[in-house]
Amino acid sequence: MQPQLSTPEWNEFERKLARLADQVDVKGEWPTEQLMAAGEAGVYRWFAPESLEGWNWSDEDQAIGYLQISRVCLTTAFIITQRTAAFTRLLASENNVAKERWLSDLVSGKSFATVGISHLTTSRQHLGIPVLKARPIDRDQFILEGYAPWVTGCAYADCIVVGATLMDGQQILACVDTKLPGIATGPGLSLLGLSASKTDRIDFDEVRIRREDILFGPVDGVMQRSKSSGAGGLQTSTLALGLARCALDHLRKEASSRSELIATTEKMEQAWQELWQDLLSHARGTPSCSNEKLRHRANSLVLRATQSTIIASKGAGYLVENPVARWCCEAMFFLVWSCPMNVSHASLCELAGMASNQENNC
Repeated sequence: MQPQLSTPEWNEFERKLARLADQVDVKGEWPTEQLMAAGEAGVYRWFAPESLEGWNWSDEDQAIGYLQISRVCLTTAFIITQRTAAFTRLLASENNVAKERWLSDLVSGKSFATVGISHLTTSRQHLGIPVLKARPIDRDQFILEGYAPWVTGCAYADCIVVGATLMDGQQILACVDTKLPGIATGPGLSLLGLSASKTDRIDFDEVRIRREDILFGPVDGVMQRSKSSGAGGLQTSTLALGLARCALDHLRKEASSRSELIATTEKMEQAWQELWQDLLSHARGTPSCSNEKLRHRANSLVLRATQSTIIASKGAGYLVENPVARWCCEAMFFLVWSCPMNVSHASLCELAGMASNQENNC
């Protein structure tokens, strides 16, 4: 199915997101209404093949859709990325038992899934020991012990695609029913932004899973072996551009009656357009720069765009109930969300005034 983002259903979805966005983190409540509306608008079908009554959207189409959602409500868009990360890994697995159990309900929106994999990529790597371990007890069963940090919507998930490490260093990805005995989910951390995503840790106390729960592994480097089709890391840059788009729209409106804002707004608008075209080139499979470079540019732009809105809004923008304040807090999220070391280092170089030498020194 070709993308249709101007239908009455889609327009109603965007209006609902816009109406609720300012209250999402103020209330700190899980966005049930927004996620249900996403299902009604067909968002969960973007990522699914036609065999599952999905729309099988291309990476480029998905990027356009994610941009539309994130420019209205970043929290909702972020939660959907985590749901999709679980779905696409299930879809890519050869485990037909798990796929038959979960995929149809995820496409329809009946179930919610999330991922607990950051500890295999960026989070807790400095500890040097696995925070979530898997121990085989026979040919068909494993015991999970430890915790998975930074799990979005963990208390609301029906299942979680989680990574764990065996004693010999090999790893597994398993799709675990969150109702299993021994699983304890946190209620949601109080964050600088996106607290309503209810991101927290999941603890596993001697949780027994079966071979039919395992999607990949045991293998070395399970995250590399389990890469699903799709743009993957481009989602983070897309969401950053969505928030930047929201901020720039606000600046453009302010600049219509304040001439001192015109030049800076136009400069950032040009940077946004160039970056968006580069991101679409990535999604088409014809990248013009590295994914890391794209991510750094997106991070830099969203920080500059949102901070510009607070300058333009003056004291009013510093009030916590003002959406400008929310945008500034949300922009900081991109400095820590799945941020590779080289991207973090490039941001530090820019903050230190070393951006001109970035290619050589950062």
